[in-house]
Amino acid sequence: GGDCWLSPSAITLGLMEVLPDNCVQVGKKELMYAGTVGLVIYLGGVIFINRKSTTSAKMVMAEVAKTMTTDNVKVWVYPEGTRNCTGDLLPFKKGAFHLAVQAQVPVIPVVYSSFTTFYNPKKNLFTSGKIKVEVLPPIHTKGLTSDDVTDLTDRCFRIMRETLFRLSGRPS
Repeated sequence: GGDCWLSPSAITLGLMEVLPDNCVQVGKKELMYAGTVGLVIYLGGVIFINRKSTTSAKMVMAEVAKTMTTDNVKVWVYPEGTRNCTGDLLPFKKGAFHLAVQAQVPVIPVVYSSFTTFYNPKKNLFTSGKIKVEVLPPIHTKGLTSDDVTDLTDRCFRIMRETLFRLSGRPS
């Protein structure tokens, strides 16, 4: 089967160039209507989910889980679920972890250093700066069930948060 890749603070467009083969991204449906960016993301093959409809989101994710195992597709998910300019992690949504457990594929956490020093959220403007990226060891889900999703989510959050602070030169 594929893998479930997680990363905070979505940098979607740049990632389209560096994602592993057979890898698709999952994004919230609202991104589809984000002008030119939405069009580029749509053309890039992002799977959109409607987070306002739990039933719809679960159906899409169940199909994605099937595709991961039958077609060896990797899925890149942003578990914070929204843009984050705090320099810390927002709480993780559990959809990505349900997906990984359903497909029994490993979760591969990917962490970027904070870009708060060179991004102005009020003007929606980046100046020049550097981002460090670290790919962490896989967290296996073989044998886990939906009862384990909360623990899996918490474990990934802790590991990714510690890494974020280290990469950003910030005490944890």
